[in-house]
Amino acid sequence: MKDEELLALLEDMESDRVERKVSIAEKEKIRQAICAFSNDMPNHGLPGVVFVGVTDKGGMAGIDVTDQLLLTLSDMRSDGNILPLPGITVQKRTLDGHDLAVVIVQPADAPPVRFKGGIYIRVGPRRAIASPDEERRLNEKRRHRDLPADIRPLPSAPMESLDELLFRRVYLPSALSPEILEQNQRSLEHQLIAAKFAHPDIPNRPTILGELTVGKDPTDWVPGAFVQFLRIDGEEWGDPIQSAHELRSPLPDLLRELEELLKINIHSRVDLTSGAVEVRQPDYPLVALQQIVRNAILHRSYEQTHAPVQVRWFTNQVEIYNPGGPFGRVTRENFARPGEYDYRNPNLAAVLKELGYVQQFGLGITIARREMEKNGNPPIEFQVEDSHVAAILRGRP
Repeated sequence: MKDEELLALLEDMESDRVERKVSIAEKEKIRQAICAFSNDMPNHGLPGVVFVGVTDKGGMAGIDVTDQLLLTLSDMRSDGNILPLPGITVQKRTLDGHDLAVVIVQPADAPPVRFKGGIYIRVGPRRAIASPDEERRLNEKRRHRDLPADIRPLPSAPMESLDELLFRRVYLPSALSPEILEQNQRSLEHQLIAAKFAHPDIPNRPTILGELTVGKDPTDWVPGAFVQFLRIDGEEWGDPIQSAHELRSPLPDLLRELEELLKINIHSRVDLTSGAVEVRQPDYPLVALQQIVRNAILHRSYEQTHAPVQVRWFTNQVEIYNPGGPFGRVTRENFARPGEYDYRNPNLAAVLKELGYVQQFGLGITIARREMEKNGNPPIEFQVEDSHVAAILRGRP
């Protein structure tokens, strides 16, 4: 945005596209404002702006706009509190002779956007929690947008294919705070739509995300939505298969089952010679395996192929295949470069965060690399093709 546009917004005390904050100390309110601007309840189709370094009445606070302040604001995009990830730009701008930190927030393609489970909107120049009717209107806005792949409806899937018990007992307590749950008097249908597990068009139909997360039999409607785990007695494809598993459960169960498989296949070497205390050294760090396989589940394509995520556990290495090539800003050239990430399935990323399987976005590969190095394993190798990505984790020497 040009300086003239920003100044005009800054001086408009009644605008519902502006939030003014004296300092970064008001982090929660800044996140609420980002959430509200993302939802664009007035349907402006224009960005909202958070000015940091300005009083409520428009006076300049005279703050020092440091790199750390800008980094703190930028991290609000990916720290997992606002889901799905908002589209923001953070800049240091000099307006009317004063330095300010400016957060420019783009309207979301697939509202509603939530902050800690709450749907914030702008009501004139203030923030508010969306009412049931306002939430319904936000859901309906999705009908007129190009939807991300993970929340496209499945025309042949009935609503009965979603597991109400799993939704109520597992997903909702993970996604919403107790206070919001207590106030939630919406119908099951409206709750499923708000979670993006169902599409608002009539008749309602489950989305890919809904079947993946709380579907009774996800692969009935999303054929590739499973993980194939092979333990191979050898170092090459074609050697005898020692054990094979196909995990076809909805995500909360699938991820738990997968974690158990990873744990029981890790072998630890006992060192009794290098010190007085027994030391157990695993051949693979569990955290690295978890991060890479969760990345594969998150970033794979669920529409273009029926192939599963595959874990091939050889005697000398583990190969994890993701049937989905680079997406968006990620290319074959910059794949796995720190700071370069994008989401084919942004709403699935939000669900994994809500279920506790993602702590902060964009760090999975970095964490896996660090854990491999700490454990004494060789670096992870990536084979990146247009249609798939393979990660090769070699055992500790």
